Amino acid sequence: MEYTILAEEILSGVGGRENVKSVVHCATRLRFKLKDTTKANAQRLKLNPGVIMVVESGGQFQVVIGNHVGDVFNALNHGAEITETPGSEQPGSEGLFARLIDVISSIFTPFIGIMAASGILKGFLALAMACHWTSAESGTYKVLFAASDAMFYFFPLIIGYTAGKKFGGNPFITMMIGGAMMHPLMITAFNLSQQAGAVSEHFLGIPLVFINYASSVIPVILAAWASSWLERRVMKILPGALRNFITPLICLAVIVPLTFLVIGPLATWASQQLAHGYLAIYNVSPVIAGAFMGAFWQVCVIFGLHWGLVPLMINNLSILGHDTMLPLLLPAVMGQVGATLGVMLYTKDARTKALAGSAISAGIFGITEPAVYGITLPNRRAFIFGCVGGAIGSAILGYFHTTAYSFGFANIFTFTQVIPATGFDKTVTAAIVGTLAALIFAAVSTYLFGQQTRQPVIEVTQAPDAVPASIVREKTAISSPLSGAQVDLADVQDPTFASGLLGKGVAVKPTVGQVFAPADGVIASLFRTHHAIGIECDNGAEVLIHVGIDTVKLDGQFFTPHVKVDDVVKQGDLLLEFDMQGITAAGYDLTTPVIITNSDDYLDVIPASSGQDITQNAPLLTLLR
Repeated sequence: MEYTILAEEILSGVGGRENVKSVVHCATRLRFKLKDTTKANAQRLKLNPGVIMVVESGGQFQVVIGNHVGDVFNALNHGAEITETPGSEQPGSEGLFARLIDVISSIFTPFIGIMAASGILKGFLALAMACHWTSAESGTYKVLFAASDAMFYFFPLIIGYTAGKKFGGNPFITMMIGGAMMHPLMITAFNLSQQAGAVSEHFLGIPLVFINYASSVIPVILAAWASSWLERRVMKILPGALRNFITPLICLAVIVPLTFLVIGPLATWASQQLAHGYLAIYNVSPVIAGAFMGAFWQVCVIFGLHWGLVPLMINNLSILGHDTMLPLLLPAVMGQVGATLGVMLYTKDARTKALAGSAISAGIFGITEPAVYGITLPNRRAFIFGCVGGAIGSAILGYFHTTAYSFGFANIFTFTQVIPATGFDKTVTAAIVGTLAALIFAAVSTYLFGQQTRQPVIEVTQAPDAVPASIVREKTAISSPLSGAQVDLADVQDPTFASGLLGKGVAVKPTVGQVFAPADGVIASLFRTHHAIGIECDNGAEVLIHVGIDTVKLDGQFFTPHVKVDDVVKQGDLLLEFDMQGITAAGYDLTTPVIITNSDDYLDVIPASSGQDITQNAPLLTLLR
């Protein structure tokens, strides 16, 4: 239920179902293609406690969710029945590079997790071999190697499907083109041509150059584009009764030979030049290459530009059999983990500490968005220290030429993927030392120098007048939206609110089933279930009023709203009525958290004395700047 509601809130925030062309997801983000980006309300989405950040990049409207993005994506598709409509979108105002990034991310995103898992399994097999726990001749090794290698070997099939969807063609046609490239007859012909050392086959009198397309990437992408282009034009010509079988017939009969005669050889040549070109640049100075990648990788991730490098890594593995770029990303990732650790060690804020702890856990496994968007980027200094740590660590890996032998996310398991067939060597040691150097440098630097100010910590139990006047520049009052008994936020029976993860504030146990505006402002969000309201106040505060604990499960029952999103309200206006008896009889706690979701913008958020009865419109919170 919670994912369904969050999905509906996100859908409303991007302009509704009718504004969505397509949506896919990666490890932490929903990636929307919108018809009109001006209809999306990024600020409203940022106020949603289920959203970490909103990023517009590469022609996509990206909503960062976190590790449970898959559940939200499923709820979004189930409720709104959004399906991709690739090929229907026309080139917009975004540039060529943005469209290229969008194409690459759309092709690789659907299977990036499985690809990473396959790479990790390959890494563990390499570790088992190096430790002499198994051998290449054992049945156990062969079965697990087949499981880890299947995706990479059959790339033309898999990419043929996703590329066909992206380019607006029939994905099963493009998948069959990839299958033809991998057909045993073609592999056998390639092996025979290698033995003969000359062309042994012809197609309609034209000599065929057989190439082993196993694990290849670029040839099938170009073939899928050509097939989709031809398919659209054939569909316009043929009558409806013939399209279903004549269109695939023409595409297969034209594109498959064209792939073996022209597209495949040219794309393979381009792939080889790309791989050798990267190798030439890397060999000029591996240390500089490492420092550059370590410093700027997270910047690329923020703007979605990292997708442009994913095919290059895969291409290196396909052409060269190894890749030196992937290991350089490990210190970049762990640098942000270290910076987040530094913040967690020095901060006194319970919300930040809890968020940092969860972000560190995700970062160790290669998911850095919670750390970057939630902790280091808002701190700025922490983000910079993380990037500097990444540069130092990656320079060490570059100096020792640390190399990966399978693809995957840069995470703790990457250590197993850099073990060569000959066993442990100095390149593996360099990976460990460089990664630890990045993490330790970033953590220590952030802990010592990452705090933005050296102002005294103000305890929330202090009265506002007790805070030194030299520190406070501005005081803002927020009145109580309800009548009832005031409760400390730490005593709320919900760890998300009690920990301060969503922001500082207070709770009220209501005695009257009415919610009023705590200040002048605009209704920024009204949950579909009407149990929670977000207000952007004219004084700069962003207030979330959440009636009851877990009342989202009531699905709107017992709640009657009197406002809608974007309504302008004055302090004291009635926002919501709720049936206290009905909610209590249903077994729900009515304790209502009142949260300042932008607490980080203030020196402190100080509640009125706890435990006392409070009336609607009486002073509830004092915000200090």
